[in-house]
Amino acid sequence: MQANLKHIAISGNIGSGKTSLTEKLSRHFGWTPLYESVDTNPYLRDFYGDMTRWAFHLQIYFLNTRFKQINQIRNNSRTTIQDRTIYEDAYIFAANLHKTGHITDRDYQSYLDIFHSMINFVVAPDLLIYLRADIPKLVQQIEKRGRDFEYSMRLDYLKNLNEHYEHWISHYKLGKLLIVDVNRLDFVEDINDFSLIVSKIDLELNNLFGL
Repeated sequence: MQANLKHIAISGNIGSGKTSLTEKLSRHFGWTPLYESVDTNPYLRDFYGDMTRWAFHLQIYFLNTRFKQINQIRNNSRTTIQDRTIYEDAYIFAANLHKTGHITDRDYQSYLDIFHSMINFVVAPDLLIYLRADIPKLVQQIEKRGRDFEYSMRLDYLKNLNEHYEHWISHYKLGKLLIVDVNRLDFVEDINDFSLIVSKIDLELNNLFGL
């Protein structure tokens, strides 16, 4: 099965647990992890201080780094697990920033033109794992990880992102999809919760490859 498995992706809102799950699954299955650029991101801290000023710059940066990851996945002979997809950059974050007035119509159209040019070279993941989390869970985990620049994040920003996520997931047809409700799970601290997710993934992969 592993020989045929190329790309697993973890999707979900800010604070849903994507990075933690990517790390744990990469260790469990022996997959190559690809993480979202946070510590080396030159725009993220400025963005939370002034969304309108830095939204377009941030989204272009994410789009470019995610496209580079796609090429890494293509050239990697091992199975890769990716923390967030290029689809989320466009359909969730850029769309939300445009809808809320932080990205102008002109800049958003330019962004979409670039995205649509890139997407022709993108192959969807073999399995997309969506971590569904309500606002209280997201806030709890954002506070727990302690990134100071995230403290200014508004609740309505998270709420709008969740709405975009639910809409996107409800129409996702690009490949196999596994939805995991993490509201009552603590897969970082509780081995039983992590084992539950692993068993769900095993089942999906067995069905995917007809085993």
